[in-house]
Amino acid sequence: TETRGDVQEAIDMAYYMGGEGRRMLGYTAPVEMPNKFGMALKDSVGVVGLITPWNFPVAVPSWKMLPALIAGNAVVWKPGEDTPAVSALFVKVFEDAGLPSGVLNLVTGAGETGAALVNNRDVRVISFTGSTETGLKVYSQAATMGKKVTLEMGGKNAIIVLDDANLDLAVEAITWSAYGTTGQRCTATSRLIVQKGVKSKLVEALVEKAKTLKLGNGLDESVNMGPLVNQKARDKVEKYVEIGKGEGAKLAVGGHRLDTKGYFYAPTLFTEVAREMRIAREEIFGPVLSVIEVNDLEEAVEVNNEVAYGLSSSIFTENVNAAFKAIRDLTTGIVYVNHGTTGAEIQFPFGGTRGTGNGMR
Repeated sequence: TETRGDVQEAIDMAYYMGGEGRRMLGYTAPVEMPNKFGMALKDSVGVVGLITPWNFPVAVPSWKMLPALIAGNAVVWKPGEDTPAVSALFVKVFEDAGLPSGVLNLVTGAGETGAALVNNRDVRVISFTGSTETGLKVYSQAATMGKKVTLEMGGKNAIIVLDDANLDLAVEAITWSAYGTTGQRCTATSRLIVQKGVKSKLVEALVEKAKTLKLGNGLDESVNMGPLVNQKARDKVEKYVEIGKGEGAKLAVGGHRLDTKGYFYAPTLFTEVAREMRIAREEIFGPVLSVIEVNDLEEAVEVNNEVAYGLSSSIFTENVNAAFKAIRDLTTGIVYVNHGTTGAEIQFPFGGTRGTGNGMR
């Protein structure tokens, strides 16, 4: 189901960009010189370099390459090193559709391949999605060459649940935002900021829901969670679970790998999490959710905004004034109301603040 959604996103983007290509509008305006007018036109930049992650091997590249292509640019694409075969098949779709040779180019490899792309003077724009550490290196190097750079990096996304929230709705959304795609997406929920009056009831419901999730082969439609992408990813999750326990957080469910083939890790929920703990501040990129108790909306907003990232956040409330206050005060690029933190709409900008990136795209 998740893979179908990844492909459908690219299809939707193709249709959308087909229309946008007709709206590359310039304008004319009067100028100071008599009997003359000025004209501003949009034009291609030349060669665009794309560096994308493995976790959405079709959707994320489509967000970058389709706008670049429809604007008349050539593209050189370096995908995540864990998904080279999918990337090659995606390029073949364009070739089969008749895209001329040399317009869309695939280069595979690890970090040195991306570095070569960034350092090539013929590449005028770099669009990067990946870790904050790597993204800042890309930004620093590209800036010395005067290149335009767009960055979409890490996230430490939170859902705020107020006392008046619809808990049935919240439990469903939190579960899939935290544990869908095994927590391996930039918009996954890793913090749950809960008003104290509803905390116990909400945690109890989430623990029971987590216990019902079926882990296994993602090609089995009855499965809810697949594995982590590789051993390195699982090792990182295990490291942070140990850090959380060492910091004094209480493990409510999960916290262990599965005794089966593959890099499976149980959906994990920590309670008694203090806002200064590492598990509450650092990106884990796995199925680990930390519950932070607050007294009111003002404190919830403060906790949400104090981390190094600013991609996506959400609030569950039936109070429209509280919802609009959150929309105004939460310093993330995306704010949802009564919805999880995951998802993207192609007709809206996507991106974040602080360590997440350098703006919306």
